[in-house]
Amino acid sequence: MKQLLKQLFSSHTYLTRLILPVLVMMMMAISVFATPAFATGVYQIPNLTPDTWVVDEGDVISRFNEGQISSAFKDLAQETGNEVRIVTIHRFDYGETPASFAKGLFTKWFPTAEAQANQAILVIDTLTNGATIISGDQVKSLLTDEIANSVTEATLGAALRAGNKYNQGLLDVRDRLVAVISGKPDPGPPEEKQTIQVEGTFTKAEDTDKNKGNSTAWVVGLLIAATVIPMATYYIYQINQPSNEA
Repeated sequence: MKQLLKQLFSSHTYLTRLILPVLVMMMMAISVFATPAFATGVYQIPNLTPDTWVVDEGDVISRFNEGQISSAFKDLAQETGNEVRIVTIHRFDYGETPASFAKGLFTKWFPTAEAQANQAILVIDTLTNGATIISGDQVKSLLTDEIANSVTEATLGAALRAGNKYNQGLLDVRDRLVAVISGKPDPGPPEEKQTIQVEGTFTKAEDTDKNKGNSTAWVVGLLIAATVIPMATYYIYQINQPSNEA
């Protein structure tokens, strides 16, 4: 009886040692799968306040530059009545694009056509470096679609292609938007210097999908290994134990 209790206690301890690694592996796998869940939807963006000029969910703007941009946009609003805001997002909800997100946020913050007339929002996806500007009728009479596309593709794009220089790019965007929406001549985009590997700063959709698939395969493989190896080890352990009769 004493030998049986000793064997049961030993088995229980051994099982505990086997189960702990499995639990650790499962927690690691859950954390990997949970990463895509940290996506941002329009409903997660705070309601607009009088001091909301920059919403940096992508965490790419320094505090100092955020203050500089906010101050310029505040002065623009006081002088012209036209308002501009910048929103950066690191990861959108599944199926969302900068354009659809900007449209949804524009409607959330400014529900009516009257409220939208003198407003503009620049939305930036820091994961893919995609960006778009949406504006109301009053602002659009100054900030035409052609200029808006140039702001995102040339002004901001030049800084991102030079090494994801978000702070410099957004300061350039600020200066150009303030000039145009104030009714001044468009200063145009900054001169872009030729650099090596220009396309390297932009993440292609197929590359993103490939990396996501590889991560999933690794997690599934780790889960299988974490389950099968302890079971096989315990099975071998049981086979090698002396019988009760022995």
